[in-house]
Amino acid sequence: MTRPVHIIGAGLAGSEAAWQMARLGLPVVLHEMRPVRTTPAHQTGDFAELVCSNSFRADDPQTSAIGILHREMRRLDSLILAAADAHKVPAGGALAVDRESFAQHVTAALTACPQVSIVRNEVNGLPPSDWDQVIIATGPLTSPALAGAIRALTGEADLAFFDAIAPIVERETIDMSKAWFQSRYDRVGPEGDGADYINCPLSREQYEAFIDGLIAGETIAFKEFEGTPYFDGCLPIEVMAERGRETLRHGPMKPFGLTNPHGPDRKPYAVVQLRQDNRLGTLFNMVGFQTKLKHAAQVALFRTIPGLEGANFVRLGGLHRNAYLNAPKVLDARLRLKADPRLRFAGQITGCEGYVESAAIGLLAGRLAAAERLGLPLDPPPPTTALGALVNHITGGHIAVIDAGRSSFQPMNVNFGLFPPLTSAPKAEDGKRLRGPDKAAAKKCALSARAAADLDQWIGAAARSAAE
Repeated sequence: MTRPVHIIGAGLAGSEAAWQMARLGLPVVLHEMRPVRTTPAHQTGDFAELVCSNSFRADDPQTSAIGILHREMRRLDSLILAAADAHKVPAGGALAVDRESFAQHVTAALTACPQVSIVRNEVNGLPPSDWDQVIIATGPLTSPALAGAIRALTGEADLAFFDAIAPIVERETIDMSKAWFQSRYDRVGPEGDGADYINCPLSREQYEAFIDGLIAGETIAFKEFEGTPYFDGCLPIEVMAERGRETLRHGPMKPFGLTNPHGPDRKPYAVVQLRQDNRLGTLFNMVGFQTKLKHAAQVALFRTIPGLEGANFVRLGGLHRNAYLNAPKVLDARLRLKADPRLRFAGQITGCEGYVESAAIGLLAGRLAAAERLGLPLDPPPPTTALGALVNHITGGHIAVIDAGRSSFQPMNVNFGLFPPLTSAPKAEDGKRLRGPDKAAAKKCALSARAAADLDQWIGAAARSAAE
């Protein structure tokens, strides 16, 4: 029991896994290669650095699956959710954070934890054989040497996709005589007041010109990984535009639920939203504006957006490569590699997508590894919970191929479609059948209530096993 569990990677998943094990009194060696060796996307050596958005998405467990996952992680003493709650910034109905202070919080907590030893080095191959328990949480930017060793061990061809980063704008350079503050439908979130986004309106003519410029813009040329698929939840805006000229109007540039106070009688044809990126409110990121445009093309095009003509871009969009395992084939239900069960995987490399989902799988990997070290039985949470639904997506239930094409397993955020169906349809108070939006809302509430009850049962069963 005194032998440490080694965790490779101190991102969201690795940090959460280390925290969970340390809270159970087990020694952990946390290996992080930054800043000794950096990646194309990271800028600091802090743990849990957020490299894309600063949003953890919707925080309401009654209306969203990600909100249920937030609730479950808080219930399970998540370091990542505690840091997010401590450093949240206004974001309507979403949980968004000041990315720098958030990462500093996680780093400080683990550095101060006596059970955690931190080693700043790169693990550039398979872990040594005397590391009898290892959690690999190296994320989508796993170093080439380690990724190659994993591929050789699994015999699987690497599955990969590209992920793009949205630009960040200096707040004081946004022209508020054209833009305005408002959350869509005036929603009030956990740290907001219903006016949390900066909105930049476009007329039809301006939108059409923007789409023309976007499609014609010079993009980063792919070479080694040309043809690798994108994750649909993080498509570059130029890829969305190529799918149809109206695609962006019904995606990140949708004008619905917003009224321009500078011209209440003129409905904008499209709207670009910017969300607060730091606690000071000095930086705002362009929501949904991931892009692979070259930097000069980004500046020229984005300054055609009303309100951003004089914008100062403190970070422009970028592109990096993500890699993930064919998890249903190579991992067991406890996230262990079938070819070498001493290796357990966590985070985005398992095929989940999103900050919260990555941390959640790290949380579960840490608890499973701790139970194994302590000789205690611990099954994954039931699939009726958000955490259980997510790990069930990762480790089973997928057909091998669709129409002799690619594997059906693709990265995915947690969503209600991953939950088992309810055994009976919710009904109105008078016993009548619900229809339309009322039916959909009642179903989400019922799924949420079932998830809460089943998580409590799982936690109780684990506690009883530990006490015996």
